[in-house]
Amino acid sequence: MPWSNQNGGGWKGGGSGGPWGNPGGGGGGGPWGGGPQRGGGGGNPPDLEELLRRSQDKLKTVLPGGGGSLGGKGIALAIAIGVLIWLGTGFYRVQPNEVGVELVFGKVTDQTPPGLNYNWPYPVGTVYTPEVLRLREITVGLEEFVTSGNVRQRDVTEESLMLTGDENIVDVDFKVQWRIRNTPDDVSNFLFNIQSPEGTVKAVAESAMREVIGKSRIDSVLTENRAPIQNDVQTLMQQALDSYGAGIEITQVQMQKVDPPQQVIDAFRDVQAARADQERIQNEAQAYANRVVPEARGEAARITEAANAYRDQTIAEANGQAQRFVKVYEEYVKAPDVTRERLYLETIEKVLGANAKVIIDEAQGSGVVPYLPLDQLRNRPNTNTGSATGGGSQ
Repeated sequence: MPWSNQNGGGWKGGGSGGPWGNPGGGGGGGPWGGGPQRGGGGGNPPDLEELLRRSQDKLKTVLPGGGGSLGGKGIALAIAIGVLIWLGTGFYRVQPNEVGVELVFGKVTDQTPPGLNYNWPYPVGTVYTPEVLRLREITVGLEEFVTSGNVRQRDVTEESLMLTGDENIVDVDFKVQWRIRNTPDDVSNFLFNIQSPEGTVKAVAESAMREVIGKSRIDSVLTENRAPIQNDVQTLMQQALDSYGAGIEITQVQMQKVDPPQQVIDAFRDVQAARADQERIQNEAQAYANRVVPEARGEAARITEAANAYRDQTIAEANGQAQRFVKVYEEYVKAPDVTRERLYLETIEKVLGANAKVIIDEAQGSGVVPYLPLDQLRNRPNTNTGSATGGGSQ
């Protein structure tokens, strides 16, 4: 054969492994080397003439009239079988949580759904199957390791110690959950735009958290402002990763532990207790105000309604008296003497009606008619009953 290296023949430059040689002493796999799906072992590749000779010996036993030379047809048949075997290696399976990314000569040509699919075998084609549905998680500030079957954590202070906006130091441990965006462009960006996805996400997370903490005060970080900080960090991380073209989506940022440094943690806990008491007292005062203010408003409304009712009553009575006077005056104009007499009598009756004295007008008669108040005598208690009874018993 022309590419044989035996007897000093073959391609110039010497060396074994066919016309492409074997640089570096590694296993040969054609002009492209060993593929990611084909593995590739060490050592020199076998001689092609030896492989063909062995193949001819095996084909002699299965072909009709075996024992003779294969000739051109036998070699073509062996090559055809080899080609079929090579083409058969192009089948691959995509799991339900994965997506297949097919490359032909290093260029992305298609993305395939879960199931059995086919692409050109290596070295013409390559297939990547990233897990796009798996939710990944990284931890910043804590390092988890397993010892004796137990999961333990170690505080990584070089990652967790951060400077706040009011020049205080705070220890922040947090977790970030992320996943690959399941779109054709984002999957390709995830595979080829960043070399270490987990390292990139961790570095971006630490940088974003330091930026947000650097704009916040320590009291807000330690107490009530965690949710806005988490949202701001998630937004900054997503913007940074999108600018890198990473194809990664940040789903959640969760702050695990936020404490001052260990050296001053006792003093900060006292401050937090004082702030808690302050909030409790404020809440109690607010509850008292919420109870007293409605009562005062109700009492004020009641007094206002009573005053309005008294006003309306007084006005109505005054209007009635005025209308009555007008009516009386109209009748007086029609008959002054009779009306004057009637008014006089009504007034005297009203004044003397409640008086116990009896006034007799002598002008109406020559004498007084005797009157015996028998009803009053009947109701008067008998004071002589007891003495009369006692005298009869003696």
